[in-house]
Amino acid sequence: MRKHVKWLIPVLAVFLINHAAQAIEIGEIPPKVELKEKLGGRLDGTPWSSEELQKKVHVLFYVDPDEKDTNNDASEALDRENFPEDKFQSVGIINMAATWLPNFAINSALKEKQKRYPRTIYVRDYKRVLVNAWKIADDSSDVLAFDKEGRLIFRKDGKLTAEEIQTLIKVIRDHL
Repeated sequence: MRKHVKWLIPVLAVFLINHAAQAIEIGEIPPKVELKEKLGGRLDGTPWSSEELQKKVHVLFYVDPDEKDTNNDASEALDRENFPEDKFQSVGIINMAATWLPNFAINSALKEKQKRYPRTIYVRDYKRVLVNAWKIADDSSDVLAFDKEGRLIFRKDGKLTAEEIQTLIKVIRDHL
């Protein structure tokens, strides 16, 4: 009997750890995260909270600076849709911990992005807060969309195909 208990404990431990570390899934509201002070925040230094992902449909790009161009096609497609500002918001969160690039270089690039996409809120995540809290891919370009209640309605870790971009646009339209 003791032999069985010895192997059962590590198996249960792995199960519990993996179960607790599950990624957010479609239909779920992710755990609250706040990016402020040493954890990050908006380009102007003010805090950002995931509780802001309500009242409008939101698309959130969580991007490793080394993967900054991975989902440009999706960004441009969403920009062309010209969704109404009172119903739609885009957020770009930069995973500052995922690169060797110096912060000043990333900040300069972010200012340029802000000029190109003035309707997007840009946020810095210095400590992989979203990777850890929401179990999204690190060192990647992740695209998540949320309905007006803050529930996840679309998720893709990595590059979106043309079909996935169209799915994202349809999901957003369906929830406006």
